[in-house]
Amino acid sequence: MDPYLVAALLALPILYSVWRNFLTISALSRIPTVGGPSIPILDFIGAIRYLMHSDVILWEGYQKYRNGAFKHRDVDGWHVVVSGPKLVEELCRAPENMLSLIEASKDAVQTDWTLGPSLDRVAYHIPIIRNTFTHMHDEIEHAFDDNIPKTKDWIKVPMLPTMMEVVCRTSNRLFVGLSLCTQRPDYIELNKRFTLDIFVGGQIIRLFPDVLKPTAVRLLTKVHSGIQRGTRHLQPLIEERLRMMKQHGKEWPGKPNDMLQWVMDEAEGDELLVDRLVIRIMTINITAINTSSMTFSNALFYLAAHPEWVQPLRDEVEGILKEEGWTKDSVNKMAKVDSFLRESQRYCALGTKSLRRTAMSDYTFSDGTFIPKGTKISIPMHAIHHDEDIYPHANVFDPWRWSEVRKDDTEATKFQMVSTGPEHVAFGHGRHGCPGRFFVASELKSMLAHLVLNYDMKMEKEGQVPPVRWFGTRLYVSRKQEVMFRKRQT
Repeated sequence: MDPYLVAALLALPILYSVWRNFLTISALSRIPTVGGPSIPILDFIGAIRYLMHSDVILWEGYQKYRNGAFKHRDVDGWHVVVSGPKLVEELCRAPENMLSLIEASKDAVQTDWTLGPSLDRVAYHIPIIRNTFTHMHDEIEHAFDDNIPKTKDWIKVPMLPTMMEVVCRTSNRLFVGLSLCTQRPDYIELNKRFTLDIFVGGQIIRLFPDVLKPTAVRLLTKVHSGIQRGTRHLQPLIEERLRMMKQHGKEWPGKPNDMLQWVMDEAEGDELLVDRLVIRIMTINITAINTSSMTFSNALFYLAAHPEWVQPLRDEVEGILKEEGWTKDSVNKMAKVDSFLRESQRYCALGTKSLRRTAMSDYTFSDGTFIPKGTKISIPMHAIHHDEDIYPHANVFDPWRWSEVRKDDTEATKFQMVSTGPEHVAFGHGRHGCPGRFFVASELKSMLAHLVLNYDMKMEKEGQVPPVRWFGTRLYVSRKQEVMFRKRQT
């Protein structure tokens, strides 16, 4: 690539950001600033600081302006953060045409330029995700056997790559059937890679003005090549199913019962085109793989650092399975397993912020905070999850925090892993709570139950959990961090 073209592409986001911030800073002048100066051009100091220390900056804002609002500078502009149950609930209840989750999500991964505008305009796959998932213990068992051998001696296993493999295989057993998830390793590798390519690509191209984004996608990301690769795998499968649907209607002997077919049954018109269906399935994979793999990896770091927590989990799992076997209902009864994973979500939240919205029009909160059109808004999830006034001993990982509370039947459902609230937002909250969280919870609980039944685990350095690192708002989990496993000895 021409070095002058590269230099120009790198300079444009900076100039674009400076110009845009001249237009917005005055409108937000009444909202207090944290993290750095609010003077144009100098404000970029705060943006650079935020890249490496978002947890510190948002904690500062939360402590100073709790139950109110503050703003901070990010590389793409000014962001407003609100906190306190009243404002959080208000944020969640605001109509989509005023404070938009869809617009904020589009901005985060730039779907108009990466995956196509129809993905958000026609979101028919969302109710399918909500209502049709079941758990897939059979594939979990095979995936773990293939990736963590049951050896007598301790072996080191890199957590994040291994969990991405297990989650990707388990999810795609349900999404596209057995043949693609087990017989075509390239398809699984593609989906693991594509998840990262979309997030990285979205972060790159959101820095450019709209007129340059198509060029940035082609030159600076791997998104289009990933979609082409996915099409090579999925096109024959989709075309055969379209042929059967044309010949038999929506029912025929041997009709597959998987996510691809559920999507095809719901799709209409242009949404039945092969390229649209490929992108739809690959998008569902994005949401299924990344956060689940990171959540589970973090949970296992703490379990391996505290092997004494394994036995209580084993006792619960063995007792329930002895009575009921592996079913979705039996997994739902594993309160300690559920508590362990919910606590991991709280303690090791994958982002410093949550409930992102974009103001589609001017909006005023009930406390008088004025939000001009176009402003990005969110809440400080990590700070809320570590607030001692909300969670006693908030900076301690307490694996049974939630199972103890749930012993009171009146609180049994309120503190499940899938439950959301203004003070626990790992899965979002309100009508836009994560639609796939019931599947994710069932999948991760099944994975944890399988592991404690079949393996012993520990950290190489006893009791040592990997240090937490942030980049921007995202928690960074190193692909090199390992946990040691062996076949269960007792």
